[in-house]
Amino acid sequence: MARLEHIHADASPVSVSQAGLIRLNGPARAIALDVLRVNSLQTGAYVSRFRGRGMEFDESRPYQPGDDPRSIDWRVTARSTTAYTKLFREERERPVLVCVDLRSNMHFATRGCFKSVNASRAAALLAWAAHHRGDRLGGLIFGDTTHRELKPRLGRRAALRFVHQLAEHRDWPGDPNLKSAEPRAQTDTKVSDPFVQAMSALRRVARPGSLIVVISDFIGFDRAAQSYLSSVARHNEVLAVFMNDPLERQLPPPGRYRIVSPDDEMAIDTFAQAARRDYENEFATRSQDLEAFCQRYGVHLMPMSTDDDPVSTLQAALGRRSH
Repeated sequence: MARLEHIHADASPVSVSQAGLIRLNGPARAIALDVLRVNSLQTGAYVSRFRGRGMEFDESRPYQPGDDPRSIDWRVTARSTTAYTKLFREERERPVLVCVDLRSNMHFATRGCFKSVNASRAAALLAWAAHHRGDRLGGLIFGDTTHRELKPRLGRRAALRFVHQLAEHRDWPGDPNLKSAEPRAQTDTKVSDPFVQAMSALRRVARPGSLIVVISDFIGFDRAAQSYLSSVARHNEVLAVFMNDPLERQLPPPGRYRIVSPDDEMAIDTFAQAARRDYENEFATRSQDLEAFCQRYGVHLMPMSTDDDPVSTLQAALGRRSH
């Protein structure tokens, strides 16, 4: 796995700053959002191709050697004795929506930095990459108390607005304004869970043909949330960035370990084999359920660990832009 080689040495592992997210503007120039292939970063993970929803049909012409067979225009071919292939022209200013999870379960790590920190850095990189490509950028940033929606806009100001809202969001630990944060904007009176609410809002604001990126650990990704996201995936390209920490995947060697949070401290005992097995099976089940969902609805799945370098990880998954 790629380590945090592109992040400044003085960067905090538990929080982000607007200046730090702005500095990712440079590395983001090398991240491609318009390539066809998303490479798997994990054995057995879902590997697929972007369906080209950022491409607009132009015309059909006779098939030529070397053309992609998947682009054959079967309707025209059926009316002719010659195979025809579809030609597309690239749509500019495609809407890109980046959805970032800042719930309390994301403020955790045993290596590298908090899941929320790496998620925010990945989100900022994608925001800047969308700006460099000329896409319209919007976002949805949600936590346990505050939900923010940013409508897609064009230009550098859109990216700056996004990273500002990300860095100043009230669900970061230690925010003095957290207790007085405004109530979450309700988009559905039956929705109360923050994750479900976010997926409901995503379905409401996403326009067909958009690129949607959801960055989360997907804890609480229940049937209601799955229903909303699967609806979004029917008409949009969706990339799920699955944040996780090494401790979630596997417990450390048998022993007693101290765990500290801003409000509490506890010890865990990892000697019991049955407990170790149950713990690891729980994460494996959650991962497999997410992978099965992604395969079923054509969602691209990209795992990212708390000790991964988001720049290298995104470049490996999405490819590098040629300048």
